[in-house]
Amino acid sequence: MNKSFALGIDLGTSNSAMAWADLETRETPAIMEIPQSLGIGSLGTKETFASATYLPNDAEFPDNLALPSWQGSENKTLRGQFAREHGAMVPERLITSAKSWLSNPHVDPKKPVLPWQSDIPAEEKLSAFEATRGYLEHLRYSYQESENSADLDGAEVVVTVPASFDEVARTLTTEAAEAAGWDDVVLLEEPLAAFYAWTAQAGSDWRNQVQKGDIVLVCDVGGGTADFSLLFITDMEGSLEIERISVGEHLLLGGDNMDLALAYTLQAKLASEGTNIDSWQMLSLIQSCGAAKVTLFSRDDIDEAPISIPSRGSSLLAKTISTSLDRATLESVVLDGFFPMTGAGEFPKEGKSGLHEFGLPYAADPVVSKHMARFLKRSLDNVKASEELSNLVPDSSGELLHPSAILFNGGAFKAEAVRKRVLDLLGSWNEGNAPKELQGFQPDLAVARGAAVYARNRATGKGLRIKAGTSRSYYLGLESSMPAIPGFTPPLKGVCVVPQGMEEGSEHYLEGQEFGLITGQEAEFRFLSSEVRSGDEPGTIVENADTELEETSSLKVELPPLEGHELGEMIPVKLQAVVTELGNLELWMQHTGSDKRWQLSFNVRTE
Repeated sequence: MNKSFALGIDLGTSNSAMAWADLETRETPAIMEIPQSLGIGSLGTKETFASATYLPNDAEFPDNLALPSWQGSENKTLRGQFAREHGAMVPERLITSAKSWLSNPHVDPKKPVLPWQSDIPAEEKLSAFEATRGYLEHLRYSYQESENSADLDGAEVVVTVPASFDEVARTLTTEAAEAAGWDDVVLLEEPLAAFYAWTAQAGSDWRNQVQKGDIVLVCDVGGGTADFSLLFITDMEGSLEIERISVGEHLLLGGDNMDLALAYTLQAKLASEGTNIDSWQMLSLIQSCGAAKVTLFSRDDIDEAPISIPSRGSSLLAKTISTSLDRATLESVVLDGFFPMTGAGEFPKEGKSGLHEFGLPYAADPVVSKHMARFLKRSLDNVKASEELSNLVPDSSGELLHPSAILFNGGAFKAEAVRKRVLDLLGSWNEGNAPKELQGFQPDLAVARGAAVYARNRATGKGLRIKAGTSRSYYLGLESSMPAIPGFTPPLKGVCVVPQGMEEGSEHYLEGQEFGLITGQEAEFRFLSSEVRSGDEPGTIVENADTELEETSSLKVELPPLEGHELGEMIPVKLQAVVTELGNLELWMQHTGSDKRWQLSFNVRTE
């Protein structure tokens, strides 16, 4: 069926949004209002949808909970703004950061373990996959109930994911969308979506703000995550083109960390004045600090924002604790704590403790400046690893790869003071040459709009297309062929099956290389990846893969033996990698003596 409209979905860690675009015009995509519960007995719409799920107990909200019509009275699960606000007071029933749990390499994303470490009955918990499916289902129903809804068969649908997502997390996101009723969704990296939105907002003027040879840093710090990408501006026959040359690691570090740091600072101040607050009041303080942070950063005419912390007693007003957040404290905590003027060679500190609390892999170092320096150092390494990228980006001297322009995205950069600090920081690493700030960014809604722009461009075959492809190179673990030695385990090798930048609609067949495949008994396949080995081609063998590569997932499977072959017999196969038109990665093993082949799926995590 021919596509008639475009939908872009920003599936955010903290907030989600959805944008709609007509294929017949080039107008900026419209943000859709999303129905959700706003409070007891209150149903309304908002442009953003809190990515939060609250699981009420049987005694809560018996008759007065307002829910969208499609949920029905029997489904009391809360999603959206009120879920987050009410759940902050009852955190053992609140699920947040499902997207981060979806990409957690240590927890089965389809196992119902959320809310994490909660004492609620196990049968009431949800998996990260199910929570994600719930958000996407809510967004689908929201669209279908809207005034301008049309048959979704006519929609080109794009869902955004962090650039740092590996293939397992991408596959899980696609599966969650399909389970929610969305068919044939295309995934797009969030920094690329932000850039598409900026070009749509700037119109034809975007070509005047950047020029051939520019390196654009897309710097995205949202509520719960930080994401960095580098784009290179080149030209083809006089027309500007964009190529993504580097992506960062998945960092659980953002505005929520800043709110927490401010709350701890004010808690210490109150304690020094003889006032102690309990854990329930601390939750209220964290929310209040977030609101005060936004107020102070958005208004230059005030030097402090009042904060009131309620109690649970019946005489609420009499027991309210009053304090305030002043500008000096705000800047000390946020600017000097998270964005200090560090050196180009200062990188994040790793946690030193041998024993860690099991849960989300939060960034051990809260200093965004150091993570940015590490990203630019790894980006330089990635450029040097590829002859093609080295020719594309010839200036690869120094400690870091220096951007000449920057596009901010995410709620943390609503504050001009934070943007200025990042510009000053980047300038200090490049002999005072700060990158130019690209004007017209939209920190809350850019990703949804950019996804819709990209969806429209795909459906019509017109407009800008950023050359990106896979953000990592992928490898299959390969057992070394060597004599057995007592007490010695042969090192794991990795064979490159997907090079970094492999584009949708392409395939690679590893010609001239045969591998041995065991059938008729359980075998383990290990998948590995790298963000900095851009020079590896399909078939490249990486020695010592355990140290050189990052393990993505593993798959244990028993393949049925081929007819005429014994159980456990090794048979010769060749490898083929395919990136479909929808951007999905498929790995195949083809028996060289017949037409039999097997597909390997990125759909499980290492236990």
